[in-house]
Amino acid sequence: MGSLSHVSLFSGAGGLDLGFDRAGFEAMVMVEKNRYARETLQASKEHFRPSDFELFEDINDLTGEDLLTAAGVQRGALDLLSGGPPCQPFSTAGHRRSVVDPRGSLLGRYLQLVGELEPRFFVLENVRGVLSAALRHRPLARRGDGHRPLRPDEQLGSLLSQVILPTIQDGLGYQVAYGLVNAADYGVPQVRERVIFIGSRDHELCEAGQTPEFDELLQPTHAKSPTQGRPAWRTLGDALGGLVQTDFEVSRYSPTRASVFDKIPPGKNWRYIRDHYSDGYLRSVMGGAYSSTGGRVGFWRRLSFEGPCPTLPTSPIQKATSLCHPLETRPLSVAEYARVQQFPDGYPFMGPTSAKYVQIGNAVPVGLAEAVARAVARLAGGRTPSEPPRSPLTSSRAQLPACQSAASAVA
Repeated sequence: MGSLSHVSLFSGAGGLDLGFDRAGFEAMVMVEKNRYARETLQASKEHFRPSDFELFEDINDLTGEDLLTAAGVQRGALDLLSGGPPCQPFSTAGHRRSVVDPRGSLLGRYLQLVGELEPRFFVLENVRGVLSAALRHRPLARRGDGHRPLRPDEQLGSLLSQVILPTIQDGLGYQVAYGLVNAADYGVPQVRERVIFIGSRDHELCEAGQTPEFDELLQPTHAKSPTQGRPAWRTLGDALGGLVQTDFEVSRYSPTRASVFDKIPPGKNWRYIRDHYSDGYLRSVMGGAYSSTGGRVGFWRRLSFEGPCPTLPTSPIQKATSLCHPLETRPLSVAEYARVQQFPDGYPFMGPTSAKYVQIGNAVPVGLAEAVARAVARLAGGRTPSEPPRSPLTSSRAQLPACQSAASAVA
């Protein structure tokens, strides 16, 4: 069939794009605002086809026409638009300001560009919190007894039900399937949950009159325990096996923190200190987290080669996000981080060490991206990119004003 045309938004260090590249999609254009990630993409062009893709900085400075011109395609002729708008506004680990946060408006901009480019397919990636985020977040301290009832736009899941799905389905006229996936289920040596939306302009996700089943489109290839022909999850040991670190780059623990990690065996965390040392010592190493009732699994965590890695954070040395090497008293190195995210060895991450951890930690695992890409490629197998779309574009164009109105609600 030949390669499929692809425009990538919020490209980061290129994890999503590497996966799509392996499935036959050519990233003609990438857009990334972060300086160091953009430098990484520029330096890594040899890992992509074509290697001369256009690279832009700020999505807010671009129009759909700019992207189409750079990609060399007309409106409606692009096979795929992909991207993962910044997820911090929707993360359950953050303050969940939702679309009140200016970064939340980038989700609206992404959907607007779907309307301006009219790709045959789009893939939207985000954190699991996007499923439960409210259109307008009300802090917990202002809920419950003594406070007024939640308004519809303050209800959990209102961002999805009131904006995202209506914009995609009613405004843009796209068929959509979405679901929460665990990267470990697709051969990634990491437990990492993400939400994936797959949109189809020509309603190719399922037969007419049926509802798209996400689990049918993106079937897991691995399982926590071997079952039904699927092998077990890949482990950290699988990921790091045979790695030769010619340029050893790693953040370091302070001597005080290192002395605590020296006491913790592989696969254990702060609970090992609780169970084997005095309560006074536990108080001293846990600090304010001693009295917390949750969210402590990452404290004083030493990894194990025997299972998949936990979700990589953007820093492996913070108190709540410790990722200590199984055998050595140090965090995972930059090269080991990259292996867990399945970047090819030698991939040229640019910037200071801290910026490299951020780029890798924010990336979509390459193996998960490839699984999504192959699902889309199978759908695209019904016609070559040069053939006309199966349904006219007039219907989605007629609906575009409604989409713009809904996307404005996101912004």
